[in-house]
Parts: sequence; C-alpha cells; structure tokens
Amino acid sequence: MSSGLDFIGVRAGYGSVEALHDVTVSFPLGTVVAVLGHNGAGKSTLMRIAAGTSSPMSGRVRWRGADITSWTAHERAVSGITSIPDEPNVFADMTVAENLDLVAGDASQSVVFEAFPTLARRGPQLAGTLSGGERQQLALGCMLLRPGSAILVDELSPGLSAAALDRAVAVLTDLAGPDRVIVVVEPGHPEALRRVDLVYVLSRGRVTWAGEPSELGRDGLRSASG
Repeated sequence: MSSGLDFIGVRAGYGSVEALHDVTVSFPLGTVVAVLGHNGAGKSTLMRIAAGTSSPMSGRVRWRGADITSWTAHERAVSGITSIPDEPNVFADMTVAENLDLVAGDASQSVVFEAFPTLARRGPQLAGTLSGGERQQLALGCMLLRPGSAILVDELSPGLSAAALDRAVAVLTDLAGPDRVIVVVEPGHPEALRRVDLVYVLSRGRVTWAGEPSELGRDGLRSASG
C-alpha cells in the first residue's frame, strides 16, 4: 500500500484541554478506514487536523509523503483532501440544487440522484430545512461530484435510516481504489462498516486498538460505539 495520510506524534486540543495525546496513525492509499470511539474520544479532532481546520500543538501530518502540517485547509483541498465535517456540512441558506450546482459546474449530477433518490425531489428546498439525514445525503452527494484522493467523513450515520446508511457505505466503498483513501468516523453503528480494510479505535485521545475489523469482533465493535 502506498503512503497516504499519516499522523506522527500528534497532540492537539482546545485551550488547555488536550484532545489527542501523541497519536500516530496511518491511512494508506488503497484502503477504507474506520475510526471508532465513544463521544469525546478525539475522533472529530483527528479529522479536523487532517482537513486543516485545526492545528496540532505538536507532531506532524503527512500526505503522500509530504509534510503538510503547516498547510491551510484550502491548500489541502487543492491537493485532493476532501472533508465532510459533522456540522455544518452543507450551505444551509442555499437550496439543494444550488449546493449541488456550486460543486458540479457543468458535470452531470445523475450520479448523486442514483445514489440518493430523495435529493432529486428536494431541488428547490433550502438545505437548512432538510432533515439531518437528508443534509448528510446532500453532503455526500456534493462529495460524489468532486471526490478527492482522500475522503474524510466525520460521523457518517447520524440522521440516516438503516437503508440510507447502507447506501452511504456502498457509495463510499464503491469509490475505493489504489490511488484513494477513505476515512470514516463512525460513532454509533460500527457494524455498518464491516467492509472497511482497517479500523482504529480511539479512547480519551489515544489509539487503543488498530487492525482489521474481523479481528476486533462483535463485542469489540459494540464497545467502540459511542
């Protein structure tokens, strides 16, 4: 597997509160990775550090072997790092159609409506008035129109029905390939991510387990959900 997104000895936090303690993890190209853990484990902080919307106190972040610790969020996006934050994940004061148009340009949006048929009926509706699950589908739909080489999804399942969650997981795993890494933070339904290649479990800002999902087992998956 090729070098993808790597964190080396990362410490991060908010004010005097440290959320990540000397975290070293690797998300190689060609893999789908799940990051599990209870609320407050540091999962979202890790994703913000990856996306460049937060900066580490110490440690390094590398992308395809290059040190990007000091890069801005815009520079990371240009380099192919695509992030879907937990909230806000869409432009609430724009319609569904406007959100999609902003990303799509002249590209066909059919791939979005095939994956999430509900969005085809929501075009004129303001994104801020959608249900939580529909907003998540819209965010994923926008990502589908311009998928990067690294796709980071912070909290996939909240608001999604079981059927919509299955579609979302299928959409992400279908995008997997040798030149792309997909990282999904999953707080509540880790069993939906058994198709991933690698799992990291965070607890209180530290990596407490890493390996293939089959090695973690049902009890471990249940204990990792928040």
